[in-house]
Amino acid sequence: MYIPPAFRIEDANKVTAFIQRHSFSTLITHDGTAPFASHLPMLYRPDVGSHGTLVAHMARANPQWQHFTPGREVLVVFHGPHSYISPSWYQTKPAVPTWNYAAVHAYGIPAVFTEHERVVSLLCETVSTYEASFERRWPGDLPDDYRDKLIQAIVAFEIPIARIEGKFKLGQNRPAADIQGVFDALSRSEDSDSRALARMMRTECNVQENI
Repeated sequence: MYIPPAFRIEDANKVTAFIQRHSFSTLITHDGTAPFASHLPMLYRPDVGSHGTLVAHMARANPQWQHFTPGREVLVVFHGPHSYISPSWYQTKPAVPTWNYAAVHAYGIPAVFTEHERVVSLLCETVSTYEASFERRWPGDLPDDYRDKLIQAIVAFEIPIARIEGKFKLGQNRPAADIQGVFDALSRSEDSDSRALARMMRTECNVQENI
């Protein structure tokens, strides 16, 4: 990923928080002829391996898992908030439009695992992770035979991360007045992604909300 120095995020805690917040990812592989992508939730274990490990599952009918080859890296993209940026929000003139966004790219060699208890543990962890914020949580209490039949229809895998890249393009390379103008405009937007981008700017760019 192209990352100018002003936008590069190397703080491991920020990267971890970002992946956990935006865990619905795009997994990109190559089948030897063409790229292939799937959209999957990924659990991130930051303390397993040098850069952490991703764990997930996909439908066995999805051919992508058959692209997993020893020695061949895959790419996992985690997408954050993004928004069009109008030059009308800048104090500096002349200026042109751009698009601001946040993303993390993780690279690694995937490995399928089939141990029954390990697969069950992954599924339980996935459910508990995404049910955690609900007032009424689904307990996941399926009959064992029904659960085990469903397990036959999935493939579980892990990706020890070999390298990871974080990019928060929030206008950090612009004058403070321009950054403030963008923040003010995004904060007023009716678009939820734009407001989420403004919240990131509050932390990353040290801007203040105008009251």
